[in-house]
Amino acid sequence: MSLIEFGTERPLNPVDTIENLATGNDWSFERLGDDEISISVTGSWCDYHVTFSWMEELEALHMASAFDLKVPAPRKDEIVRLLALINEQQWMGHFDIWGREGVVIFRQSLLLAGGAEANPSQIEVLFSNSLDSCERYYQAFQFVVWAGKTAQEAMETVMFETAGDA
Repeated sequence: MSLIEFGTERPLNPVDTIENLATGNDWSFERLGDDEISISVTGSWCDYHVTFSWMEELEALHMASAFDLKVPAPRKDEIVRLLALINEQQWMGHFDIWGREGVVIFRQSLLLAGGAEANPSQIEVLFSNSLDSCERYYQAFQFVVWAGKTAQEAMETVMFETAGDA
């Protein structure tokens, strides 16, 4: 018998916790079902669509952040190189590309095995890490897709930090 077969009763669906948090923060959201919620957030560069999905069989809360950037077929290989460069620097979560749609997403999961409950602080960190990562690298994706830059050139440009105010 597998250890996974020893289930525990979960008193609160993690998506309910996210809905309570979204309501309390005045975030625009849509409950897509018992186990899924979508939150829209305006960032510095674009609007982000963040979806949380509770995967009961894995006891994991999956989060995916997408932004409006469709990768044209001729730029896909360079975007894949960029994903590798970016993901080397990520401590939590990773960027991916949905092959069929050609959309770049940021994904991360919160494991809640054994009946662990997701608390608002954990969800806020998951959420903010996603948005921070998307904001940090959004321009790199733009440089590769629209400016024809290489992945390395795009990374060098977005990692350039300025000091002071002009």
